[in-house]
Amino acid sequence: MTGLIGKKVGMTRVFDEKGTVIPVTVIELGPNQITNIRTVEKNGYSATCLGFGQKRDKLVTKPQKGHYKRLSITAPKIEREFRDMEIEGKKVGDSIACDLFVAGEKVQVTAKSKGRGFAGVIKRHGFNRQTMTHGTHEFFRHGGSIGSNTFPGRTLPGLRMPGRMGADRVTVKNLKVIRVDADANLIMVGGAVPGPNNGIVIVGKQSR
Repeated sequence: MTGLIGKKVGMTRVFDEKGTVIPVTVIELGPNQITNIRTVEKNGYSATCLGFGQKRDKLVTKPQKGHYKRLSITAPKIEREFRDMEIEGKKVGDSIACDLFVAGEKVQVTAKSKGRGFAGVIKRHGFNRQTMTHGTHEFFRHGGSIGSNTFPGRTLPGLRMPGRMGADRVTVKNLKVIRVDADANLIMVGGAVPGPNNGIVIVGKQSR
């Protein structure tokens, strides 16, 4: 997948030439530095490693310092590998800007969704609440029965119950690029993308 690493800035709205309001998410996309290039001959597969941001020096381990010093680049804050991504004329140390994308094309955005902590069945699975009258007490937001009859006499696997919600890797596809500002390293995509503001996102060309 051909893509770049960025940071979610937040949501706003823009107007098209007809005056229609379009909700958009602003993403600070790049510049990304090429940190490594995998080849079929050497690594058995083709990929491009990209880095985003700069890691504080005290957080870089000695082996990492030696590795990046050998490549003559600074240690990135976030590093990801993009399989089968080939950029003509680029080598390790070069930068790739957000002009890799153009307005009007479809992209997919991958990020970690917001963590909701331990959630009940109403919030987590959309269950209905119990009745508030006719003798119901202390059982308004419960999930109801979780067991079976005599057979099989146990709770079946996969039953929807309370538990940890959110903080999962989520990919949203078919998002349209509304605007690209290469000077400010910003792009706007229509609609919402996963994760909180300032969260790391990966924007890629729409895969088939």
